[in-house]
Amino acid sequence: MSFTLSILDRRILQLALPSVINNITIPLLGLCDLAVVGHIGSGIYLAAMSVATTFFNVTYWLFGFLRMGSSGLTAQAHGAGDLKAIYMSLLRALGVAVCVAVIILLLQYPLWRLALWLISPSAGVEAIATVYFRIVIWGAPPTLALMCLNGWFIGMQDTRTPMYVAIFQNVINVIVSLSLAIGLGMKMQGVALGTLIAQWSGLLAAVCMLRRHVARWGSIHITCKELSQRTELAHFFSLNRDIFLRTVCLVAVNFGFTAFGARQGDTMLAANTLLMTFFTLFSYVMDGFAFAGEALSGHAWGANDQRGLQAVIQRLIQWGMGLAFTATLFYAFGGKLLIGLLSSDPTVVSMADHFLPWACMIPLAGTLAFVLDGICIGLTRTRSMLLASFVASLLFFVVAWLTFSFTLPTQECTNHLLWMAFILYLLIRGVVLKICC
Repeated sequence: MSFTLSILDRRILQLALPSVINNITIPLLGLCDLAVVGHIGSGIYLAAMSVATTFFNVTYWLFGFLRMGSSGLTAQAHGAGDLKAIYMSLLRALGVAVCVAVIILLLQYPLWRLALWLISPSAGVEAIATVYFRIVIWGAPPTLALMCLNGWFIGMQDTRTPMYVAIFQNVINVIVSLSLAIGLGMKMQGVALGTLIAQWSGLLAAVCMLRRHVARWGSIHITCKELSQRTELAHFFSLNRDIFLRTVCLVAVNFGFTAFGARQGDTMLAANTLLMTFFTLFSYVMDGFAFAGEALSGHAWGANDQRGLQAVIQRLIQWGMGLAFTATLFYAFGGKLLIGLLSSDPTVVSMADHFLPWACMIPLAGTLAFVLDGICIGLTRTRSMLLASFVASLLFFVVAWLTFSFTLPTQECTNHLLWMAFILYLLIRGVVLKICC
C-alpha cells in the first residue's frame, strides 16, 4: 500500500467524510432530545437531561473498546488479507457486548442510584431524569452491539455503512420523539421512547448491511475452539483492557465535569450542558478523521507499509489543524446562535453566553488528541493512549479539586476555573500522545 499525497488526501476524505456525517448524526440523537427538552418546560428539564445522558455516556464510553478494538484488529487483518481473523474480531466483540448488556440490565437499579449519589442533583431534577433512564436503559443491547458492528465496518475500510445506519436511526428518532413528546404531550417520556426505538432500529439496519458484506466477502467456518484460543483471547483482552482503562479516565473527567457543575446549582449545570454540546459536535467531526486514521494506519501496518503509514500520520495531523481553526471561527461567530437554538430559557442562555469563550478553545486544545487516538487504535498501541489519558485526567482533577476546596469570590469564578481544567486536560492529552508516538 503506497501513497502519493494527492491519492492519500482522496482516500482520507473517502473514509473521513462518511464518518463525519455518521458522527454528527450520533450527537444529533442527543441534540434532538436536548432541543425538544429545551422547549417543553423550564431549565429543570435540561438539567435532568444532563444527568440522565451523563449516566449513559459514562456507561457506554466505558465499553468503547468494543468499537475501537474491533476497528484496529479488523483493519490489520484486512491489510494482511486474513478473512478468518476479520470475522473472528467481530464475533469476539459481539460476544463481549452481549454479556455486558445483560449485566447492565440486571444491575440497572444500583448503577442508577450510584450515579445519582455521585452527581447529587436536586429532587426535581432526579425525578425527571429517572423517567428518562427507566426507558432508555433497555437500549443497552442494541447500542453495545452497534459499537462492535461500526468498528468492524471501519476496519473493513467501509465508513459509508455506519453513516447510512446513523442517518436512518436519527430519522426514526426525530419522527418518534417529536410525535410523542410534543404531538402527544408525553414530554420526557416521549423523548425517551423515541431514543429507545431509534436504537433498536439502528441495530436492525446494521445487521441487514452486515449480510451484504458477508455475501460479498464470502462466509467461512469458525469453531468455538478457534474463537477461544488462549493466545488470541489474551491479545484481544490485553488491547481492550488498556482501551477500557483509558476510557475510564475520559469518562471520569466528563462525569466529574457534570458533577462539579451540579454543585453550582441547576442553572449552571444547564448552562454547562449546553456548552458541552460544542465539545460533542467537534469531537464527532474530528473522530471522523480519526476513524480514517484507524482504517488507513491499521491497513498499512498489516501490509507492512511503513512509508504509507508515516504519510497517513503526517497528513491527518495537517487535516486536523485545519479543521480546528475552522471550528474555532465557527464557534466564535455562531456560538450564541447555537445556544439560542438549544434552549429558550433566558437565564440559562445568558449564563451559557458568559462562558462561551471557553467552548471556543475546545477545537485547538483537543485536535491533536483526537487524531493521534485514531492512529494508536489502528496500530493497536493502546498503552500510549492509556498513559496520555491518565496524565491529562489527573491534571484535570487536581485543578478541579483545588478550585472547589477554596471559597472563591463568585460562583462564576469557580466555573471559569472548572472550564480551564477541562481545556488543560484536552491539551495535555494530545501533547503526551505526541511524545509517546
